[in-house]
Formats: sequence, structure tokens, C-alpha cells
Amino acid sequence: MTLTIRPLEAGDHEAWRVLWTAYLEFYGTTVSKDVYASTWRRLLGSEPYDPNGLLALSGATPVGLVHYIYHRHCWRVENVCYLQDLYADASVRGTGVGRALIEAVYQEADAAGCPSVYWMTQDFNETARRLYDRVATLTPFIKYQR
Repeated sequence: MTLTIRPLEAGDHEAWRVLWTAYLEFYGTTVSKDVYASTWRRLLGSEPYDPNGLLALSGATPVGLVHYIYHRHCWRVENVCYLQDLYADASVRGTGVGRALIEAVYQEADAAGCPSVYWMTQDFNETARRLYDRVATLTPFIKYQR
């Protein structure tokens, strides 16, 4: 498999929507049309804290995506990078797509001067957690949400 990782482009909207919808379905959730539209606009935006997106292509076929956000941090001078969404199509899981997307975010964060990349996942996401255990360090933090 020839894998290419590149930034999202305006012409990727339909492929991105299919992949992001599958990601949301994996986590048992949906978002409104307005959220799809605003997220897409933000991913293509140029504001400093707009999210960024990368697309994984096997040949010419989109097979994965990642969204990440740079933000300020009270414990560091530098910004940090939050890897918000990571998805590889079921047909390519276990072939290195997820790892390639994470490593691409690491490279982007390094280039932006961000010393830290972090993310969260559901405890039941055992397949992805096996990869995460190889490419990052599990922290003891527990998430609370209003």
C-alpha cells in the first residue's frame, strides 16, 4: 500500500465527511449539519487556533483522517497540540495508517515548536490503545466534563 499523508484541501470535503461520520459513529454520536459546516470551515481556516486536518490516502483513496489543535498552556511557554480526532477506515486498520497520522501530527507539532502532543480515547477502544501504547505514554489523568 502506498500511503500519503497531506493537509486537507477544499476538494476533500465529501471524503472528509464520510470518514468523519464513520469516526463519530464509532463513538456512538452524531453532530448537526451546522457543526459539520463550521468544523469544515475551521479546518480550512487560517486563524491561529483553528483546528488542522490531515488526510491519509492509499493511492488516491482517502482512508483516514486526523484533526489537531494548537493551544496555549499555563504550564509551558510554548503552545501544545491536542490531537482531537483520529480515524482509519476499518479496511486499513492494522496497516500503519493510524501510526502514520499520529507521526504526521508529531512532525507538524515539532515544526510549530510544540513540545507536547496529547489526546484522549475511550477505555473500550482497545485496538487503538495498543497502537497508542507504542507511540506515546499513558498518563493517569481522568477527564471530567460538564
